[in-house]
Amino acid sequence: MDLATVIGIISAFSLVVSAILFGGSPGMFINVPSVMIVVGGSLGATMINYPLPDMLKVMKVVKNAFFTRHFTIKDMIGNFVTLAGTARREGILALESALTEIDDEFMKKGLQLSVDGLEPVSIKDILDTEIVNIQDRHKLGAEIFTTLGTFAPAMGMIGTLIGLVQMLQTMDDPSSIGPAMAVALLTTFYGSMIANIICLPIAGKLRNRSSEEVMMKELMSEGILSIAKGDNPRLLEQKLNAFIAPQMRETAFK
Repeated sequence: MDLATVIGIISAFSLVVSAILFGGSPGMFINVPSVMIVVGGSLGATMINYPLPDMLKVMKVVKNAFFTRHFTIKDMIGNFVTLAGTARREGILALESALTEIDDEFMKKGLQLSVDGLEPVSIKDILDTEIVNIQDRHKLGAEIFTTLGTFAPAMGMIGTLIGLVQMLQTMDDPSSIGPAMAVALLTTFYGSMIANIICLPIAGKLRNRSSEEVMMKELMSEGILSIAKGDNPRLLEQKLNAFIAPQMRETAFK
């Protein structure tokens, strides 16, 4: 669970709700027609923009904003150094027994290809394709939430226009002015809330998650290729340390 995402959403909503409570009854900020215009309109417009399969797939990607596996890069580099040492001493086939202890499917697949005897060039092509597909999936999720965040305020403005038209047409009936103004103002409020507290922040988090995961996959790819080439563990460690800041670098060789 990513606490930053959860705490951020709860904090943002809590502060807005607190401000509403200080100013009066929260019931005045609940308006079903406004919700229908903003939520329904935003989802509908986004579905026009993207195919339905893409809309359904994004739900699998959005969990990355709330749940993530925390990799320790230094531990990952240490694991590769150990695997490289085993491969140098006992041969590449000795790594087959270690595959069952690896949780990451990308890393397991790459090492399995090395054990199977594929050329490093072929392994690199396969792993590069995997990385590109990961980037595309994450990019799609971020784009859809950015689109939702763009359409929500726009639908809010449409709701505002609807409310104003209704209000102007019933100026002779004072009792109808209030509900019409509520629709006019609350649609803009809902649209801004959905865009700036949910959609756009989640899109940003997905882009950050994508960058982190791609960096890890590229590190894994470099380690796998080094093992496939039979590189010395010390050389492999130097290659992988290039992915992290100098102050974070450690060595297993004293």
